[in-house]
Amino acid sequence: MLKDIQNEADGRGVDIQNVGINNVRMPFLIKKEGGGFLSVVADVRFTVSLPKEYKGTHMSRFIEILTEYGQKPLAEEEMAAILDEALLRLDASTAAIKFSFCYFVEKTAPVSGGKALLDVPCFFVGEKQLNAPLKFTLGVDVPYTSLCPCSKEISAFGAHNQRSVCRMRLSFAPEYECIYIEEAVRMVDRTASSPVYSLLKREDEKFVTETAYQNPKFVEDMLRDMVLALRPLPGLKYFFVECENFESIHNHNAIATHEEYL
Repeated sequence: MLKDIQNEADGRGVDIQNVGINNVRMPFLIKKEGGGFLSVVADVRFTVSLPKEYKGTHMSRFIEILTEYGQKPLAEEEMAAILDEALLRLDASTAAIKFSFCYFVEKTAPVSGGKALLDVPCFFVGEKQLNAPLKFTLGVDVPYTSLCPCSKEISAFGAHNQRSVCRMRLSFAPEYECIYIEEAVRMVDRTASSPVYSLLKREDEKFVTETAYQNPKFVEDMLRDMVLALRPLPGLKYFFVECENFESIHNHNAIATHEEYL
């Protein structure tokens, strides 16, 4: 029988808060709004705590657990099960996991009706203590269009606009389900000067250009409107929002952030 070095005693008296694996790329299935799932490739960080009595953790067990769940549609329930298994198999008191991936949302062009997929960077974070509820955080980075109110006001014609991004980090009470990624995208679309689309014909370009012109917003406007949109979500207990405009007439970006515990 091969010797288990990891289970040997360590005399330095240092508890390790997080030890495990990082930058592991694996395929996973992400639950979609309305049923079904989307296959993604996720970059995974997976750790547990290690008591001071043990020399090391068993790295191979992280991969075994992830492989077991690779073909099961993933949301809060499955992440809790993954972490519970890690706590049990690795004799830990806390465990954490982060899945970073690109999600694809189908967008319909506003006039032509053409459909195409919009890529949305996302992450799931799960944290769990032994015999405690899952702490789940959804991260979504949604692109949008912003148009400058000042430029519109002072110009004889036209106004500068830019592609922007709204970064959301949302945590809900354990008894409530987190919103789907699709709903997070719709929230930004409703709030922005104009949504961003992957496929636009000429009649669509006219529509989104004029829509943005009729709905100018500073980065501060976008942030405040997103805060007001998020606050009423049932069960939301914490959110962080960051809006960033990739300025079209400056060599710098404009940024605004807000976080809140409810």
